[in-house]
Amino acid sequence: MAKQVVLITGASSGIGEATAKMLLKNGHTVYAAARRIERMKGLKKKGAKLLAMDVTDEESMQKGIKQMIKEQGRIDALVNNAGYGSYGTIEDVPIDEARRQFEVNIFGLARLTQLVLPYMRKKRYGRIINISSMGGKIYTPMGGWYHATKHALEGFSDCLRLETEEFGIDVVVIEPGGIKTDWGAIAADNLLKTSGSGAYKKQAKENAKMMKEMYGGDKLSPPAVIANAILKAITAKRPKTRYAVGYMSAPSIFMRKVLPDRMFDKMIRSMGG
Repeated sequence: MAKQVVLITGASSGIGEATAKMLLKNGHTVYAAARRIERMKGLKKKGAKLLAMDVTDEESMQKGIKQMIKEQGRIDALVNNAGYGSYGTIEDVPIDEARRQFEVNIFGLARLTQLVLPYMRKKRYGRIINISSMGGKIYTPMGGWYHATKHALEGFSDCLRLETEEFGIDVVVIEPGGIKTDWGAIAADNLLKTSGSGAYKKQAKENAKMMKEMYGGDKLSPPAVIANAILKAITAKRPKTRYAVGYMSAPSIFMRKVLPDRMFDKMIRSMGG
């Protein structure tokens, strides 16, 4: 396959950074986007073109897309990777924070997709790669708002796939499992801040401890595992609609599918301590 022009959001760390490095290594043209451009100096040295972009800021997204079209004349693939996990009980999380979780994980992603699609339709080719999570199929305690965004992303992606197929555009969902990044520690800290002293403090402390132990251990998969799946999704002649990869992703999704709700609840609770 010809070398692709790819836009990656959330490219300053973790999965986004690993994906940018892997695509550059394979000769693709990479536009690495993040709010903090200074964190991507290493990617620039490797050949990435940097974009200061916030998926909740319309002007920054439009400016980035215009720059890509001016310099390359096309956008072959969009990797919607920017996002975060807002943890805390549904009762405790302020609705403004819940809205922000959706603004970043769903509405920002959707708006950037809207901005890219006209150029892909014109070329009758494109790949939209949406980074969901095994959390888009399963659920864990105290992650209600995060899981809500990822479940929404699954349905959004399925509808988008049907709508854009006639224009030669593929929509792919990546469902990472446990990945060795800062995500878990940040989510655990947020959980304790939000629910660590109220009615749910016992659950909150147990689950935060479990998250920190897991993300501080050596069981989780490296970000390169997800980067490799994204590379496949971008370069395959006919990519899969979903790639469940990384620690416990495929097994967890399978167990959710076959177990009754209350049995799955019990399994999830037992993992939380």
